[in-house]
Formats: sequence, C-alpha cells, structure tokens
Amino acid sequence: MKRLISQLLIAGLLFTFLPVVQVQASEDDRLLEYAKSFQGVPYKMGGSTPSGFDCSGFLIYVFKEIGISLPRTAAEQYNIGTKVERDDLQPGDLVFFSNTYKPGISHSGIYVGDNSFISATSSKGIDIVSLSNSYWGPKYAGAKRVITAGEYKDIPQSHFAYEAVKQLSTQQIILGFEDQTFKPADSVTRGQAAAIINRVLKESPKSLNSYHDVPASSRFAKDIAAIKELGIINGFPDGTFRPESTMTRAQMAVIVDKAFKLGTKNVTSAAAVYADVPSSYWAHDAIVLMNKIDITTGFKTETYRIADSATRADFSAAIYNALHVK
Repeated sequence: MKRLISQLLIAGLLFTFLPVVQVQASEDDRLLEYAKSFQGVPYKMGGSTPSGFDCSGFLIYVFKEIGISLPRTAAEQYNIGTKVERDDLQPGDLVFFSNTYKPGISHSGIYVGDNSFISATSSKGIDIVSLSNSYWGPKYAGAKRVITAGEYKDIPQSHFAYEAVKQLSTQQIILGFEDQTFKPADSVTRGQAAAIINRVLKESPKSLNSYHDVPASSRFAKDIAAIKELGIINGFPDGTFRPESTMTRAQMAVIVDKAFKLGTKNVTSAAAVYADVPSSYWAHDAIVLMNKIDITTGFKTETYRIADSATRADFSAAIYNALHVK
C-alpha cells in the first residue's frame, strides 16, 4: 500500500504536462472562474445570455463552456446528475432550492465552496450567497453532481485506456481539454517527456549546454540537460535532442521502465511477444515488459508498433499499468 501511494504521488508529478500540451486546469476550477466572471450581470426572466440571466439560464450558459448541456428549467436540472449530500458538496455541484417564486424546485445555482453558491438572483443579479442565508437556507432542497472526473466524450468505456484515463484524471494526474475531450491520439514530444520525468526526479543539471538544438533559454533546457546526465533519454549522433519530435512507443517503454524502476530481470531475451520486435532490438526487454504488466489490454496485441508516436492514451495506460505492478 505504501508503495502504491508513493507511486501515485510520483505519477501526479509525472503526468503534469507543460503548456505546450495544452492541458486544462480542473473542470470545476475553470467552471467557477467562468461563472464568477459574470458577477453583477442583471437578472432577466427567461434570460440565458450575458445581457441578462435567470437561474437556470445562467447554469446552461456556464456549463456549456465546458461542454455540458443542461435542461432549461431548474426543476428539470434537478432530475439529472448524481445526488450529493450537503456534507459532501464540492465546487461545481448544482444546488437547488424550492418554494421561491413558485411551489417545488424553482431555483438553481452552482456551489463555489465555503458553504456558498453563485446564481442569478432577482435582487442583485449574478451573486455569491451563503447557503446559510436567512432566505436561501430554509429553501435548500438538495444538490446534484454533473461533472464526473475522468469521463471524456472521446474515451468510450470500450476504449482500452478508459479505466486508466478515468483513474488518472480523477486523481488530477492527467486531465482533458476545454471541449471535454481527452484527445487520446495526440502525441507526446521528446521535450515534454524530459520535462515530465524531471518533474519526478527534480534534478538540477551541471550544465545547460546539453545539445546543439536546445539553447539554455529553452523552456526544456534544464530538464533535457538533467535527463541527459542521468542517461534516461539520450540524444542523436549528430548532437541534437530534437525536443519537438514525437516520442516513439519504444522510447516510452524504456522511459516508463526506468522512471518506475520496474526492472526487466524477469524478461528473457528470447521471449517472442510481438511480431515486430526481434529479440535483438535495443528496447526489446522494456517493450516485452509493457506486455507483461498490462492490465488495460492496450498492449496485448500481436505487434507493438515500435516506431509509432506514443500517444496520450498509450502513456496513460503505461503509467496505470506501472502503478499496479505487484
């Protein structure tokens, strides 16, 4: 258990992608920042634009920003999502109130934390109010959760990396994009890989002059130099590192093996696992290890495709597998 917790902490650092990969902040943080930007916008019955909002119209407009569609009325919104007890409220949850201007569920808002919520009020427009407010407190009716961490519209449950992505996203290890996609086929570059690994190791290189194509001013200079000195990711014979080049699946296997110290002592050089990976191939043992520890089925294939770019789905599955090695 201690080993797993330690590995999860490492993975959290390992999969914190840098800006070039365009990873978003957590959905709820981005949602709340967007919602709060409308504070002061006037109340308008039936309104669903920044020129004026009613309560449900405000929620529809805000949640649309992160790719979530909500029903038109507060009563209809109350019928979706997962029920949340008041003591378990998290920022981004929908909160509902009854018997305001009419009987039944008649007002909705977004929980922002600290026992407060933001909504379109008839008195002050978009405003943040305490759930214990003398008016709203007695009318509190319940809450629903519609932001499900780790769920992306381009990662169906049938996708080999579904569980890996879901768990890593839930733990804030790797997140999706603004349109609620994960972009599983996007590639990881060599520069990003170096930075990811060094976020785990936190090594300071002796010199930033590592490769001809990595000036000291480069955003990846420190990380690439450190990784070079540690011998984890090597450069090319011409003295370049090619930081913007994509990282291959073969390189990914070796990096994951080294980063998590998985070891290949139980992999025999004669093991015939992939048709396209001869026993003499430089990354053979690490690649076979990807198959051996695989619990996602993503690496249980006839070929490994050694020269293909490592994708976000590949990396997620590889890290997930490494975390579950017993």
